[in-house]
Amino acid sequence: MINTDIKSVLQLLNTFSTEEKCIEHLEQMRWGGIIVSPFDSSSAVYKCKGDRYRCKNTGKYFNVKTGSMFENTKISLRKWFLAIWLVTSHKKGISSIQLSKDIDVTQKTAWFVLQRIRACFGIENNNELEGIVECDETFIGGKNKNRHKDKKVHNSQGRSFKDKTPVMGMLQRDGKMNAFVVPDTKRISIQPLICRLVNPETTILISDEWHGYTGLNKYYDHKIIDHSKKEYVSLQDSNIHTNNIEGSWNILKKSVSGMYNHVSRKHLQKYVDEFVYRFNLRKTPDNEKFKHLLVNSDVRTKYKDLAA
Repeated sequence: MINTDIKSVLQLLNTFSTEEKCIEHLEQMRWGGIIVSPFDSSSAVYKCKGDRYRCKNTGKYFNVKTGSMFENTKISLRKWFLAIWLVTSHKKGISSIQLSKDIDVTQKTAWFVLQRIRACFGIENNNELEGIVECDETFIGGKNKNRHKDKKVHNSQGRSFKDKTPVMGMLQRDGKMNAFVVPDTKRISIQPLICRLVNPETTILISDEWHGYTGLNKYYDHKIIDHSKKEYVSLQDSNIHTNNIEGSWNILKKSVSGMYNHVSRKHLQKYVDEFVYRFNLRKTPDNEKFKHLLVNSDVRTKYKDLAA
């Protein structure tokens, strides 16, 4: 198997200097030397020309890209590998305009490549959390004070989000994070996410005083920080606060406003997944982040679904 102890872009390009080396590496990562048909895992498989295989039981042809984010792509795997390295190693992400220049494709193609990669980032957004877990919501969208007078949105202060999209998050202290776009910040929208992903037996759950969290004390040791009273750290216990998750929201917002300028509600979850992937693997070396995404690249995204 190709040595992937890669430290730089130059080393990446030298390691995967040909399309054949990229295919060989993907086959080893996906199948480990034993080719498995994506149509019938029990079927015998025949080697064909052009790095293709044939499933005996179904008669269908496939290759290592079938069923993955690379399926039916007209872009070389060398460019895909470079794009994945750039996206996963940049701390604040990369725009489609910049990526189009870096891998020499059109901006439209670069955007589609980025969206396919982002569809795989969800692998890091489904973690079971325990210990001390901070919960909070944020709102992604423009600020009224920055809008022209005739474009201001009335009555959009606080949790009134006519012009913004709510995102709910959970952060394990010194651990991983989950974050999801939600229709609103009502109890029925945020509590099922908490109950699904936060272990009630070993958790101190911390939130602010928002009524969407009311009732969680039935399942958790629930601590409340009352921001309405200018309380940001508990006077009884300095470990009780939501400062960590609030700090992470600042990183997300700066990424969206600084790197992407505007993100539609339809695609926002993909950008949130990208942020969570980068946040959860913040201490992981770049080559391991690259490898982690390749191993979990079996998510197919079609352009017609993105453009609909």
